[in-house]
Amino acid sequence: MFAEMFAQLGAMPNPISNDEYLARQNKLCQTLDDNDLLILCSSPVTIHSNDVHHPYRTQSNLLYMTGWIEPDAVFCFTNNDGDWESHLFVQPKDTLKEIWEGRRPGLEGAVANWPIDFAHSIDDLENVLSEMIAKSSRVMHRMGIMTKVDDLVVDAIKKQDRARQRLGSGPISVEDMSNRIAEMRLIKSDAEIAQMKFASDVSSLAHIAAMRHGGGDSSTENQLQSLIEGFFRYAGTSGWSYPSIVGSGENATILHYKENNSPCKDGDIVLIDAGAEFRGYAADITRSWPTNGIFTEPQKELYQIVLDSQIAAINECVPGNPYTAPHEAARRVLAEGLIRLGIIDQSLDDALDLENGQLKNWYMHNTSHWIGLDVHDVGVYLPNGEPRTLQPGMCLTIEPGLYFGAWRPDVDCPQRYSNIGIRIEDDVLIGENGPIVLTERCPKTIAEIESIVGKSN
Repeated sequence: MFAEMFAQLGAMPNPISNDEYLARQNKLCQTLDDNDLLILCSSPVTIHSNDVHHPYRTQSNLLYMTGWIEPDAVFCFTNNDGDWESHLFVQPKDTLKEIWEGRRPGLEGAVANWPIDFAHSIDDLENVLSEMIAKSSRVMHRMGIMTKVDDLVVDAIKKQDRARQRLGSGPISVEDMSNRIAEMRLIKSDAEIAQMKFASDVSSLAHIAAMRHGGGDSSTENQLQSLIEGFFRYAGTSGWSYPSIVGSGENATILHYKENNSPCKDGDIVLIDAGAEFRGYAADITRSWPTNGIFTEPQKELYQIVLDSQIAAINECVPGNPYTAPHEAARRVLAEGLIRLGIIDQSLDDALDLENGQLKNWYMHNTSHWIGLDVHDVGVYLPNGEPRTLQPGMCLTIEPGLYFGAWRPDVDCPQRYSNIGIRIEDDVLIGENGPIVLTERCPKTIAEIESIVGKSN
């Protein structure tokens, strides 16, 4: 099955070019003062147990500015007589360690192949970075990522010596530059969109593979998870962009269900929320479908309401609309549908009330979040207390849902809809002329799903 589906993928897009990374760096430098020092640190390596490590993933801001993915790295921008210079501290070449852990670019490889001016050994970090810090007035650095860098910055600010008293040199403040970079990351370039589209296509085909395998009484949640995540790797991505959610029956009504180890009972809805990561960029898809391939009437009723609400929300993803417009559209359609079914016995306005409305009993999360290098990507939603205006190049998820958990003691779940959980999620690019669904290859109508589920041959 994998080979057949892999053949449906297009060619991998080109990686993001060094020219684009340099353009990002130049744009960021334009927001800095001449006496600023900018520092971006890599994530720490995390231990699974003893000498076994979790798969490594670096900090997204470092990746965004340089494309560097190796651990034990620190990127700096410092101003030298009016010219900004980029420095990257990296692991030096070490034959013994490379025999065990893999080849390293080293200092020479970093300068030759990455968008930086100078490379230094991470072993020299204390001496070299301390000099840079001492020459700065303000350090642009996010604390809490790399302790040894935090210590150097704090010690330099606390330092009181004769040179500081005589010359007035040395840093006097630290500022987190994350929001500045977040503003840049909000608008995706064509190259970024190409990475996200590939991740979306791989994720879409992986969901189709799970549907084709089907459920019934012959599958378990973990088997469906293995199909999806297996295709992620088969297709050339780094794997999942977040831990997959595969919930069947009542488990589909748990928003962040994570066990993924129960049997799929014949006729239950299985909700799969899973997306691949490609070159750091995330996809995020949710599909909900009957394990035996045929929706029951109650399942159809709820599913169509969620699908209609998702389409209404996607239609609001246009330049100039507030970020909240898709959520408001989705909530309205969901409430109207539940009123029509008699599940909500309030007026529409009352049902939508955030405090006392009955919609919140069955739909309790937001409809959207930014997506990009992080699956829940950076960017302030309410700058100055007002919803951000959607602009071309922004990417967000659209994911309304309805959750009827009969196990819940806080609501009276209608027996007809007992333990039905539905969520439908796509990734949407704000285009110049309207929404572009990056995950459009993943089927979601009732007819499409019923024609696929269980049809492995």
